[in-house]
Amino acid sequence: MVQRQRVVVIGGGFAGFTVVRTLSRIAKGAIEIVLINPTDYFLYLPLLPEVAAGILDPRKVAVPLAGDHPGVRHLLATADTVDIEARRVKCTDAEGNHRELGYDRLVIAVGSVNKLLPVPGVAEYAHGFRSIAEALYLRDHLIRQVELADASDDPEERRARCTFVVVGAGYTGTEVAAQGQLLTLAIRARRPGLRDQPVRWILADIAPRILPELDERLSRIAHRTLSERGMEIRTGTSVAEATAEGVKLSDGEFVATKSLIWCVGVRPDPMVESLGLPTVKGRLLVDEYLRVPGHPEIFSCGDAAAVPDLTRPGEYTAMTAQHAGRQGRRAARNIAASYGHGELRPYKHHDLGFVVDLGGTGAAADPLGVPLSGMVAKAITRGYHLFAIPRNRVRIAGSWLLDLLVPRQTVQLDVVRGPAVPLSSATPEHPHGSGGEDPPKTNTSRKTGASRKTGASSQPGDS
Repeated sequence: MVQRQRVVVIGGGFAGFTVVRTLSRIAKGAIEIVLINPTDYFLYLPLLPEVAAGILDPRKVAVPLAGDHPGVRHLLATADTVDIEARRVKCTDAEGNHRELGYDRLVIAVGSVNKLLPVPGVAEYAHGFRSIAEALYLRDHLIRQVELADASDDPEERRARCTFVVVGAGYTGTEVAAQGQLLTLAIRARRPGLRDQPVRWILADIAPRILPELDERLSRIAHRTLSERGMEIRTGTSVAEATAEGVKLSDGEFVATKSLIWCVGVRPDPMVESLGLPTVKGRLLVDEYLRVPGHPEIFSCGDAAAVPDLTRPGEYTAMTAQHAGRQGRRAARNIAASYGHGELRPYKHHDLGFVVDLGGTGAAADPLGVPLSGMVAKAITRGYHLFAIPRNRVRIAGSWLLDLLVPRQTVQLDVVRGPAVPLSSATPEHPHGSGGEDPPKTNTSRKTGASRKTGASSQPGDS
């Protein structure tokens, strides 16, 4: 009996999920495909700000990894190390058991984690936004701050609890600030005691404009939309220090706040550096066919890979979901070609446009380079997300309709507290505890050396 060839895919994000999905359709069970991922779902990150805003249930942006892909076996585990010479992957499953398996082809698609900067206090007092756990924490935290402000008779405390600072005005930071502002305004409207209390939101970025990755026209649209809602946009500004009392900005201003939301960007998963293969700024170096030079059996794509941008010679593709998904499809087809099915082709992609949801009826989009705003851009933005997400389209559309017709529920579930999702966590999708419990005292960080805080003190507003 001839043993089937095995393809191991590490990571179930946009790149890894697309590799598995595409390769499964091509192979039709002829090869064994093993997906190693610490969760049993693919997270559709672009809609995560709507989870934090209470518009979408988290299950609606979580697409199950099992069920629809013949020949695919999902291993609920975290990859620890890769023995490249022996072609074996060592991993730890969800209950701490160690496992090892061999591969004939390997796909490194571990994605990215929060980018940390050496700013005093940020690791202790800021929170990132890369997982369902972090989104649920942020939603509860925003609601909690407004509720505690309403319960306080101290004007300074009320002001601090109703002040929110988002650092990083890229896609994530801009959308989180936009959705979060509308949520807190909705909560305040239901509390007569806060009728005259301003809700202050600050969106800060060291770049000269918000959404610096986009065409300048889209940046202006987003800037105008948010400014008209009363959001303070601070370009050329970052955080100099974070404390329990607030945030000191790089321009010298001290902002009293209990809420620091860190969206300055991402860095490749630390596992990439542990492989001992050539990297570029922490990303695994690959050729235009998404193969690791000198190791034709290893492919990489998504945020973990430094993929040559053939549309911009000398540069590498940006760390975006758009590239990750398309690279995943090309990697799957090139793996199939390595088995004699199809033709090996380079990855080349021209951007077709971008969409940014600004909450409410606001959005900015530039399909095929045409800048749009308002309801038209909103329709295009939501249409794109419904097209792009593999499942749950009816459920998501139904939630959007309900959000138009009925008031949003503004209750905190209190399932994730600050210490459970520290900014330095390599796996924020797995909170260290819930309901305000301290994280475990044991060190559960990756073997690759990624740090993970344990026994952290309560975050501002979590007591």
